[in-house]
Amino acid sequence: MATAGEYEIRDEDRLPWLETVDEDYSDGPSIVRIGLLVLLGLAIIAGAIYGIYWYQHNQAEKGTGELIAAVEGDYKVKPDTPGGMTVEGEGDTAFATSEGKDGGNASIDLKAVPEAPVAAAPAATATPKGKTGSAMVPPSSGVLTAPAPGALPMAKPVAAGTSGGALVQLGSFPDEASANTSWARLAKRFSYLGPLGKSVQSAEVKGRTVYRLRVNAGSATQAGELCAKLQLAGEACFVARN
Repeated sequence: MATAGEYEIRDEDRLPWLETVDEDYSDGPSIVRIGLLVLLGLAIIAGAIYGIYWYQHNQAEKGTGELIAAVEGDYKVKPDTPGGMTVEGEGDTAFATSEGKDGGNASIDLKAVPEAPVAAAPAATATPKGKTGSAMVPPSSGVLTAPAPGALPMAKPVAAGTSGGALVQLGSFPDEASANTSWARLAKRFSYLGPLGKSVQSAEVKGRTVYRLRVNAGSATQAGELCAKLQLAGEACFVARN
């Protein structure tokens, strides 16, 4: 009978799932591969250095390096017309005038223009200041009577309303009371509106009655000036047609 130490384990008697598993160890990159990579990097660096050296020392040279010969003759030549050519109608008149001198080419030859006598202006007639009244003494009584001196015609004031003169419309209102209230405000604010003749006119606009507040400014020029003055003060107005 064989003892325990006498048992021999044969390959077919081994149980693979009972065997210990050997760990797989990574061998890492091979030395040959590392050496090839180093050589490749050195070759690239050497190629770049050689390319730079070749580019710097093999550029095409420009020029021959010869000296430029000077042009024969005088370097400076005196001009035929010192000071430049004088153009007709131009010169140094502006500079001479600014310095208080007489301009050379700006003078007028008075001999070239025939002189003609200048006609004397007619004497201004004196405007009569007014008529002087003469006193007449009647033989019977001692009362002095003198005719009235000639008086100048007085300017007629501009009548209020639409007859004659240019009108300036100051506003359009739904009733006459509002128009009168606006006139009182404007006349109080602008003293020059008071003497002008104001009028409130009714008119039909799109089926409804409106009341237009207008003033007679006299002429068209005066109306434009009046409206411009009011607009400058912030009021609305326009020159209306009669």
